[in-house]
Amino acid sequence: MNSQHIFRDFDKAIDALKHEVLTMASLARQNLERAMRSLLERDIDLARSVIADDSDVDDLERKIDQTGMDILVRFHPMASDLRLVVTSMKMAHNLERISDHAVNIAKRSKKMCKSLPLEESSLAEPLYSLADKLLREALMAYTDSNAELGEGLKAKDKELDKLHKQMIASLSSRLEAADGRSENLLHLIFVARSIERIGDLAVNIGEDAVFLGEARDIRHEHRKNSSSSESSV
Repeated sequence: MNSQHIFRDFDKAIDALKHEVLTMASLARQNLERAMRSLLERDIDLARSVIADDSDVDDLERKIDQTGMDILVRFHPMASDLRLVVTSMKMAHNLERISDHAVNIAKRSKKMCKSLPLEESSLAEPLYSLADKLLREALMAYTDSNAELGEGLKAKDKELDKLHKQMIASLSSRLEAADGRSENLLHLIFVARSIERIGDLAVNIGEDAVFLGEARDIRHEHRKNSSSSESSV
């Protein structure tokens, strides 16, 4: 096999990997959006569709892992190409977990749809909007190899954490006088937890985008900075 043919096969494999990752990202975001709509609009059919379609995301994760391994074994990529393969496989894992959280939200929503409307459900909307923004920016950072955008997600996630804590405090205080609504309030608390975790997973994708763009691992830099500050005191 001549080198030109090998390069052509390599380019096709890389393009296929990128396409699979972007398709998986689109499906994961779609599942999350439909799960939240099912909660806010009390649409039980939407919740069921999210639960049913999660298998498509799982299939894509397996396909991305297989494509990535094939590239590693056949072509032995180096430098930025190797980082792209490794990052794409890690990203698939984070996207699968995001879709799992969407399923968790859909399952909670499905149960809540069978009882009286819960006014507090609207509290989840701003939390979701912020988490979805983080996810969109994380995906953009990966697509564009934008290290600056990816690195900035950690600070933005702190705002999501703060909003999450406020929502949990508000819902917990209402549990004391729930008047038969305690089960649904607990469902909503778990929904909030899933949304907060999606923000954390978006940060993971952003960190991988930094590694992709600059070959720099920032996953534990905040711990190193904290240790340095403590030792200087």
